[in-house]
Amino acid sequence: MGVAAVLWFLGQTHPPEPVAERCVATVDGTGWALSPGQADNAALIAAVGVSRELPARAVTIALATAMQESKLVNVTYGDRDSLGLFQQRPSQGWGTVAQVQDPVFATGTFYDHLVQVPGYRDLPITEAAQAVQRSGFPEAYAQHEGTSRAWSSALTGYSPGALTCTLQDAAPTTPDAVVARIHRDLGDVPVQVTPTDGGATLTFPTDAVTSVDDSGQRDWALAHWAVAVAQPLGLTSVSVGDQTWDRGTGTWAPSTAPIPPGTVSLTIAT
Repeated sequence: MGVAAVLWFLGQTHPPEPVAERCVATVDGTGWALSPGQADNAALIAAVGVSRELPARAVTIALATAMQESKLVNVTYGDRDSLGLFQQRPSQGWGTVAQVQDPVFATGTFYDHLVQVPGYRDLPITEAAQAVQRSGFPEAYAQHEGTSRAWSSALTGYSPGALTCTLQDAAPTTPDAVVARIHRDLGDVPVQVTPTDGGATLTFPTDAVTSVDDSGQRDWALAHWAVAVAQPLGLTSVSVGDQTWDRGTGTWAPSTAPIPPGTVSLTIAT
């Protein structure tokens, strides 16, 4: 009894270490990790590409570029007047200071320039990125190819169940905050909000974001987007088809109640 009491006391005075938060895209048996903050921005970059129905290669190039330019952080500083995810320079015609620090604007502008590069889909990442960025270190983009390819594959839906996040407990949030982020990243998508005991479920149709023919790919692209933004949005689970990512386990598992194809369902604690 004495030993048990001591162990119990030690357990109370030394609580478990906090969860080390990270998000991982696992493709072909290899996991490529980002912080939740980086995953948040990667999700936005991919969502803009998906909503424009650009190829996964475009998303790969954009992710590799942002990884090199800003480490996937929307920074407020840089070389000379470079700012934001892609270190775009207002003085070089990329937009106003406010615009290049707006992740949606900056990402859209990057894609606007990328699609003007002849044959960009077949170019090495270094050449495609350099054609847009005109960097002083063009070969540096290559070091991010593995991570960007894996995250692009997950976030464009080519690798179902590949993206997971290990997160601390969610802070309470509101449906309005989640709907606002859905609209920011994915466009004017209709969202159905269903109150639950202590929270809410939000469901949206994937074909309202993109008309890609492969509905399974479309569904997984947007389910992975949701997992990647689970930390800032306080999502507790994400469901697609017969699979659910649960914040408590950080993994995908068979759902207790599968949802119809063509939809993604998110839950929050309010």
